[in-house]
Amino acid sequence: MNQDSMEFVVYMIHACANKWNLSPKQVYGKLQETGCIDEYLVPNYDILHTQGSAYLVDDIREYLRIRGVKI
Repeated sequence: MNQDSMEFVVYMIHACANKWNLSPKQVYGKLQETGCIDEYLVPNYDILHTQGSAYLVDDIREYLRIRGVKI
């Protein structure tokens, strides 16, 4: 993970936390347990960082839902 993708992941953790009324720590745990960071956000950074944050928050919610995590 390079600096840009790390900053993107941190930004998305906080965006999700704000939208879902969870702490960043709780969101990070959910993203880690499902592989969202290492298998989705970081590998697809080049495409994802060009999308709007509202779209990405919904996309991440869907990623988690498919893996059995409720928000």
